[in-house]
Amino acid sequence: MREDKMTKLEKYWILYDVGNSAFTMLVSTIIPIYFNYLAGNAGISEVDYLAYWGYAASVATIIVALIGPVLGSIADTQNYKKPLFTISMMVGVLGCAVLSLPTSWIVFLAVFVIAKVGYNSSLIFYDSMLVDVTTADRLDMVSSNGYAWGYIGSCVPFVISLVFVLMYDKIGISMGTAMTIAFVLNAVWWLAVTIPLLKKYEQKNYIQMPKHPIRNSFRRLGATLRDISGQKNIFMYLLAFFCFIDGVYTIIEMATAYGSALGLDSSGLLLALLVTQLVAFPCALIFSKLSKKYPTDLLIKVCILAYTGIALFAIQLDKQWEFWLLAVLVGMFQGAIQALSRSYFARIIPPEKSGEYFGIYDICGKGASFVGTMLVGFVAQLTGMMNIGVGVISVMFIIGFFLFCKAAKMNR
Repeated sequence: MREDKMTKLEKYWILYDVGNSAFTMLVSTIIPIYFNYLAGNAGISEVDYLAYWGYAASVATIIVALIGPVLGSIADTQNYKKPLFTISMMVGVLGCAVLSLPTSWIVFLAVFVIAKVGYNSSLIFYDSMLVDVTTADRLDMVSSNGYAWGYIGSCVPFVISLVFVLMYDKIGISMGTAMTIAFVLNAVWWLAVTIPLLKKYEQKNYIQMPKHPIRNSFRRLGATLRDISGQKNIFMYLLAFFCFIDGVYTIIEMATAYGSALGLDSSGLLLALLVTQLVAFPCALIFSKLSKKYPTDLLIKVCILAYTGIALFAIQLDKQWEFWLLAVLVGMFQGAIQALSRSYFARIIPPEKSGEYFGIYDICGKGASFVGTMLVGFVAQLTGMMNIGVGVISVMFIIGFFLFCKAAKMNR
């Protein structure tokens, strides 16, 4: 087999990124704009709208951060990973499909939280599947291709949704109908491209079925947490990851909400974020190629520094063209930092405990986005200035960079 030729299982694993990325695209584009529409009808101010959106994302993150490690530990038991993955994926898919039903902004946020919990939970199992679907020397390539094809593949349902959302009045339908089409279309897309993975995937790295699998999972989780505290290389990496991925996920979560709150044209915001996806596709593949020539830790450092500059640039953002420039810059490094961080972690952990470790990894990733979105909302409300709220993101990147430098030295 050629080094760059994908196996069927690797392709099917990548397809799930294509599916769930459609939901990610909705969360960062259409969903916050629709929520702004519902909140505006209820008389919610722009500052409060941004804060409530951040709080909802944070609630979903807290829930997954609490249940993630336990579910990840249970998933390491033989034949448990696929069923848990399927259940969490379906919660996300069904939640996405019914998002257009609520007319109250509070109910809308509640449904969004449920869908987000399903989506985030599925990623714990999906990420841990990486060690089952490929070999150690192909981790960077497969992980990068997952994000790359996820970005470009998600554009298919997004562009179709965009036609209905932006042109609903010309087509002769209501905005509510347009949103229903968008949400159902993306849910169906998400489910359809996941089916091949569900049929083909087999859990290769696992522990044998204990007498009491759930009780045993709690014990193993406790043992793993003690092990990590003693493995300074993994512990330091997770601290660094918590800090720098905070900014990445916060920017993904809050970009459209921030632009909407600044009063920028919603059509322009959606098109700009489509550009992010298009730019992210080739850039993720480029970084995949670069990972064969340069150390993965060096490439991650480049991405963190680039994101620090992006966050600082966002502080003064107040024009449409600046948002477009921001979208391009984010696209250049977004897939790379996510993919390389995932494969870097997969390389330094025991494969048979991938569910446990990725459950903890997810706490550090999604838990970080909780800190970021919560801080942005809190500082924005405290100061009454959205730009200052965004400014806190750059601090997390700087801290993450220095911690990662220490972690990289330990892992050499």
